[in-house]
Amino acid sequence: MRGAPVVVIVGRPNVGKSTLFNRLTRSRRALVHDLPGVTRDRIVSEAVGPGGRSITLVDTGGLLLEDQDGFIPLIRAQAEAALEGAAAVLLLLDGASGLLPEDREIAGFLRPLGVPVVPVVNKTDRKLVEHQAAEFFVLGLGEPVAISAEHGMGIAELWEALEGHLGEATEAEEGEDSEAGAVRVAIIGRPNVGKSSLLNRLVGLPRALVSEIPGTTRDAVDVLVERDDRSYVFVDTAGIRRKGRTDRGPEVLSVVMARRQLERADVCLILIDAVEGVTRQDAHVAGYAWDAGRALVVVVNKWDLVADRASARAAFEEQVAQQLKFARSAPVAFLSALTGQGVDRLYPLLDTVHQAFGLDAATSELNRVLHDAWRRQPPAVSGKREPKLFYAIQVRRGPPGFVLFTNFSTGLHFSYVRYLENTLREAFGLAGVPIRVMIRGRKR
Repeated sequence: MRGAPVVVIVGRPNVGKSTLFNRLTRSRRALVHDLPGVTRDRIVSEAVGPGGRSITLVDTGGLLLEDQDGFIPLIRAQAEAALEGAAAVLLLLDGASGLLPEDREIAGFLRPLGVPVVPVVNKTDRKLVEHQAAEFFVLGLGEPVAISAEHGMGIAELWEALEGHLGEATEAEEGEDSEAGAVRVAIIGRPNVGKSSLLNRLVGLPRALVSEIPGTTRDAVDVLVERDDRSYVFVDTAGIRRKGRTDRGPEVLSVVMARRQLERADVCLILIDAVEGVTRQDAHVAGYAWDAGRALVVVVNKWDLVADRASARAAFEEQVAQQLKFARSAPVAFLSALTGQGVDRLYPLLDTVHQAFGLDAATSELNRVLHDAWRRQPPAVSGKREPKLFYAIQVRRGPPGFVLFTNFSTGLHFSYVRYLENTLREAFGLAGVPIRVMIRGRKR
């Protein structure tokens, strides 16, 4: 929520930051797993306290000050960016394992930043709360708040400790949610096709973690972008593999999270590697979005690496028509997230597809289109009975759904239903939008 004070959760890996984030936001936005280092990107969401006060809560990756692997510097950079302009920091500590040298290092890192720090001791048992929390006084950050993020213990006390650092509520906090009415766009694809790079290019900042290591993104990352008086919420998701190629553990959970996020979107950008071409896995991922009823835009990334672009463009469009037959009408954008070439052309496509996704067709026009199509090519039926279309109505938007009332109780052949879908798609400009057509018949 715009104008709300920002509160950042930091701490070493596996102390329960994502569990606390989910508890305070009353959601399951952050990925939770027993293995350390699952969260890598910043996850941002609104949290509302007991008194109705809103904050913008930020979950960060496990903060380590020594470079133990290739992700540590990137995660630390994300945490440092989140701390800029924060109203307060929740330093989460593990009451079960006690005070560790890494906790002291993080406290020393936070102290000179000038941001109020609330030490929070997680995983504390009721009988041992005072004993477990007391040893963290030596950090010199004030009285620790003892909680159990998993069971909800001490959350009211945590909100009370935060209240003094949030200042007075502003009119902006009490206004409308800035995401209301925004176009929700999920960026999907197999691992390492440039999803996070595209998000960063669209936002104009290094908002998501970008690395050459496949599978860097595990959580879904929401970012609000305003452009030409329109709002877009871009969701960067983890790379989706086929089940047989997905390891157990956090990677499985990240795929589940990615599929959940694309179902929250209006439009999905399916990214394809321009060098590798359209693969079966690309069709697999696009199928998830199409089956979920999301509008689709095919984005061919890394276009700057293609030499003969004229012939490559035609070849790609043919590949999309063959490999993505279910979505062959989807618009195709050629761009380079790295250089920014062609990225601006995405926005008009998004607006067009989103408008089609929310189509509200006039009933008279809908019936005219379908009756004309019916007369041009009546359905093939057995027997002497004449096929009749009585009338049609639209029953839903996002995606558009239609019910056709006919004189056949057994319905129509799927190929004829597809003919009607294609007719509607062409008549109402529904390129890239899945259509739901249902046939309702009646007995003689």
